[in-house]
Amino acid sequence: MTPRRYRLLPRAYLAARALGLVFALALAACSPGQSQTTLGPRPSSPAHVEIVQPTPSSTLTGTTVHIVLKLAGATIVSQTTTAIKPDEGHVHLYVDNVLVSMNYGLEQDITVPAGTHVLKAEFVAADHAPFDPRVWSTETIFTVRT
Repeated sequence: MTPRRYRLLPRAYLAARALGLVFALALAACSPGQSQTTLGPRPSSPAHVEIVQPTPSSTLTGTTVHIVLKLAGATIVSQTTTAIKPDEGHVHLYVDNVLVSMNYGLEQDITVPAGTHVLKAEFVAADHAPFDPRVWSTETIFTVRT
């Protein structure tokens, strides 16, 4: 029995390593870095996304932050699809370079701890992958006090 058990251990180890690699690649695809996917070339988008609220340098009380965005040149669609169009997609919100929301609207409440934070929004295709070039808002720095 021992030899058989020994042969299965390396297979289980390799399977776990492969699963970890797949997970790491999936996370990298949603990161705010450069747009490189295995889906082929990405289309550009005429969209422009802007953060309306919170305003830059604002100080907010409480840990719930109301986010309001403005989107021009495109529309938000609620359905995820691989039949992407340059003027349709979703919005991803990042706080301190961490993806906190994949949103299907232009307003949302998010929970943010006390402190100074950087908010940015990205308009992405309906498959949740970025356009090329990426469609980012200007960063908004705000402070939360409890």
